[in-house]
Amino acid sequence: MDIKAFKAGTHRQQTEYKSFSPNPINEEWIITDPKLVELHSAADRKLGELAAAGRWIDDIDFFISMHIAKEATTSSRIEGTQTTMEEAMAPAEEINPERRDDWREVQNYIVAINGAIRRLGTLPLSNRLLKETHETLLAGVRGRHKHPGEWRKSQNWLGSSLKNAVFVPPSNEEIPHLMSDLEKFLMNEKIAVPPLVRIALAHYQFETVHPFLDGNGRLGRLLISLYLVNERILEKPTLYLSDFFERNRTEYYDRLTRVRTRDDLEGWLRFFFAGVIETAEHSIRTLEKIVVLRRRIETVLLPKLGHRAEKGALLLKHLYARPVVSHTREVEKACVLSASTANRLLGDFIKLGILREKTGYRRNRRFAFEEYLGIFKNEE
Repeated sequence: MDIKAFKAGTHRQQTEYKSFSPNPINEEWIITDPKLVELHSAADRKLGELAAAGRWIDDIDFFISMHIAKEATTSSRIEGTQTTMEEAMAPAEEINPERRDDWREVQNYIVAINGAIRRLGTLPLSNRLLKETHETLLAGVRGRHKHPGEWRKSQNWLGSSLKNAVFVPPSNEEIPHLMSDLEKFLMNEKIAVPPLVRIALAHYQFETVHPFLDGNGRLGRLLISLYLVNERILEKPTLYLSDFFERNRTEYYDRLTRVRTRDDLEGWLRFFFAGVIETAEHSIRTLEKIVVLRRRIETVLLPKLGHRAEKGALLLKHLYARPVVSHTREVEKACVLSASTANRLLGDFIKLGILREKTGYRRNRRFAFEEYLGIFKNEE
């Protein structure tokens, strides 16, 4: 079916309000508008370039944790959290108590996406996986009392009250059927739907169904990363679209709304494809900067350590995954060093300008790999 003919659904009269009942989406969809076809092709090519760029870096798994942390902080920020990239890398005891709940939500997101990607090795991208991931997202944080991992059994809404809601998703009785249809759409190999069209439409549908009482936004955005990895479009989750959505938050919500109110799926696809292009370009530049930084440190700075250069290389690998060090014990364990050697190595990294001490204290110090962190974070 041509997406020009897309019909989002209908409003259903409930007792004192109207809910929106989306139409099923599990069918073949094609794009015929030439400009949208061209934009889709550009987004597809840019994703291919990003996938190729990821192969430039040996041991890329050391760097993936930062991409995931970037996605986690920005996706959570859309929901109102205030955790920064540097805070996301720090232990709980170093986080201001007033910001610790936000920090936990970001940590849950990191655990959830890592766990979900591991599960893709044994479980398809299915409702079962989404429920498991949702349970992880809400464990011990806001929404923990709203039945994590279960389809909602009551009506939810977006807005201050049900009576004055901006949007009322379908009734809970419709959830099993709609989510079954969405699951089939994601896995249906009998229909020819371009991957980016499929995940853009799936994200819209998930956000419209709003199948859980809480956490739908974060899980719906996480679904995009899972799909791209599951389909082998990207080998690793190096595309953090939440950054684009967060910077264009008003348009993000408006585009989703226009699909429901005006059947404007083409407008949503234009926005989504533009986000893929912009974010992929940014991710490629990020990987290029990592390559340059890594080459400079490993060829110019580490040799200055003399006989400790080998241990310095071990610490550097640890810092690529955890660029904030709060305890000497962390270095001891990660690099298998004595306490005295770990202290000397931290001192060496400070003298070389790789690490910067952040607290100014003599005890309970915190060290940050600031140049590396700066590659990932926007002005915060």
